[in-house]
Amino acid sequence: MKLLFTEQALISFEESLSFISNDVSHEKLLEIRDKIIEAANKLLTNPFIGQKEIYLDHLGLNHRRLIVGHYKIIYRVTKQYIFITDIFDTRQDPNKMKE
Repeated sequence: MKLLFTEQALISFEESLSFISNDVSHEKLLEIRDKIIEAANKLLTNPFIGQKEIYLDHLGLNHRRLIVGHYKIIYRVTKQYIFITDIFDTRQDPNKMKE
């Protein structure tokens, strides 16, 4: 099984880190980034560890989520891949995930 970040996930990840970059030290920013990446990598050994993401049920793709601090790693599992589809800041309105 391989782990792949979609373009949307990479954009969201970058935007999330950029948003907090003025409020935290560079070291803290790297720590947050590393924790998210480490959590995503853990999916390779246990892809179904995350809970189902109810806000994306309407898509019918069985999205799941892992919570890391203030962030949700949104992903879905296929036979060959784990697709990270979004990195979502949980301090936002969860209905934004439907957009």
